[in-house]
Amino acid sequence: MADHFPNEMIIQFGDQKLVYKKRTWKIPDDKTGELIEKGLRYGENPEQEAALYELANGNLTLGGCQFIAPGNGLVSNITEEDMIQAGKHPGKTNLTDLDNGLNIMKFLMDRPAAAILKHNNPCGAAFGKTLVDAYEKANMADRIAAFGGCLVVNRSMDKETAEMVGKNYLEVVAAPEFEEGTISILAKRKNLRIIRVSKIHQLGKFRSLRFIDFKSLMDGGIIVQQSSVNKIRAKEDFLPAKTTYQGREYAIERAPTEKEYDDLLFGWNVEQGITSNSVIYVKDGVTVGIGTGEQDRVGVAEIAVYKAYTKYADALCHKKHGIPYKTYELDVENGRRNRADLAAIDEETKKNKGGLIGSVMISDAFFPFRDGVDAGIKQGVSAIVHPGGSERDFESIIACNEANPKVTMVFTGQRAFKH
Repeated sequence: MADHFPNEMIIQFGDQKLVYKKRTWKIPDDKTGELIEKGLRYGENPEQEAALYELANGNLTLGGCQFIAPGNGLVSNITEEDMIQAGKHPGKTNLTDLDNGLNIMKFLMDRPAAAILKHNNPCGAAFGKTLVDAYEKANMADRIAAFGGCLVVNRSMDKETAEMVGKNYLEVVAAPEFEEGTISILAKRKNLRIIRVSKIHQLGKFRSLRFIDFKSLMDGGIIVQQSSVNKIRAKEDFLPAKTTYQGREYAIERAPTEKEYDDLLFGWNVEQGITSNSVIYVKDGVTVGIGTGEQDRVGVAEIAVYKAYTKYADALCHKKHGIPYKTYELDVENGRRNRADLAAIDEETKKNKGGLIGSVMISDAFFPFRDGVDAGIKQGVSAIVHPGGSERDFESIIACNEANPKVTMVFTGQRAFKH
């Protein structure tokens, strides 16, 4: 144990006390194979010590809100038996990616689903008819960013999915269970962390449970907040987009179809795990473009469009030629491949607008101006969801009603910022 964090941590809120135990694992040494007690590999960077603590005793009620009680641990409760293969035993970023994957997955339990995360944001997330279908869609949504990512699935890992997962380089694979024969397939990647989170099957109950969220300031101060709870559970929870401005009422003229509602709900659920400011595009239960972490909303909407085009072209190139788009582009520049084939990929990507035609647009906060909405409409989105509440909501509604064909819009009445 190289870190200097104590084995026990106690936090007291008034007369309520929370007791945390440091989580360690006995993991085989990389060279000798001898079991050695280890905690987190390191924090966000190798020179940062870090420790993982699990709530062991106590409970907390603040403002009438009762938080998650002991015995409900997910990532903080991973044991040696659950860490089926430690690889290079996990660091902070591996576990925070896994945690955020579970945070997203708790809304997606009704169908096979997969999410691949990197730097605490999803690269791709998808529903599927089967688990392998969900994984393939999530991976191809952003095959480039998925490299070295954390995969979380909500069904037992089967051999067909494991075979496909094994072809890619990932750092973490987490599932509620691993069927016979899957571990040997995945374990061919020696540094892969293979983790069983058996309570994935119970994730649905975490949708309404709050936790305490701490933010440490550089001056030693601490901000404490309640975690957010997503109140959108079904299509009926969306609000019709309407507003009043200077005595005049504005309302969206077309209601969403069932397919659009399905994508709007899926997209809003995925949005809960994306760093703000963010705008994402979703089509047929798959993320098409994810824009995140920007300072202005129209900018992030345009970045998500750019990423959609980039990922669409890469997926086309990979399917047709078996190599990444950038590799093919370099080969063209060096005279090793046909420029006309690259131009054909570019033309098909442009024609299909990066797969955005018929997609839905999701924003974690309202659009302060219509330019963000127009960025999506220009690419052929058919539906938009955002919290609403801007003084200029009427402009966004007008933009949707003016579109040809008309674009539908719903409000959530709830922001989804995540910092």
